[in-house]
Amino acid sequence: MVTEGARAFVAEFQAARGQALFRYAYLLTGNAEDAQDLVQDAMVSLLGRSRPDIADPNGYVRRMITNAWISQGRRRTRFNRLRPRLVADDRTSDDGDVTADRDLVWRMLGRLGERQRAAIVLRYYEDLSDAEVADVLGCAVGTVRSLVSRGLAAMRADLETHVLPHEEREHHEP
Repeated sequence: MVTEGARAFVAEFQAARGQALFRYAYLLTGNAEDAQDLVQDAMVSLLGRSRPDIADPNGYVRRMITNAWISQGRRRTRFNRLRPRLVADDRTSDDGDVTADRDLVWRMLGRLGERQRAAIVLRYYEDLSDAEVADVLGCAVGTVRSLVSRGLAAMRADLETHVLPHEEREHHEP
């Protein structure tokens, strides 16, 4: 049975942090429906706790979202389904470079494994410290640093492989 105190706590938390948690889940999944499912499942789990007095509810829910996403194996195929819509939606911007950069980042993130992607999103989008990322991922700080380092290296290699050779060809064509 869910108490009124638990309902009030979750409703207040949802109102305060729901959009930010959705954006985080969206960056992980690349799909609005999957992101909404992750957030909703986390809120239901939070509501089902017998005691909602969690010291850091934001970190707790973020960790639930991250763990659910990784364990459910929401892979890049769902992310790639959304990419054409992101590009189309962003075409309303006058700045084509911003759109191209955003598309490139989406593609590079989409090629990473779940844990690397989660670590990079938590570290650079959510602006968490290595210790906070470690807490969310349930691993050691050294593991976070390794995940981020390897993820960024993969993104750099992807950039050099797919973007720079193309740009160099454009500049050298007669």
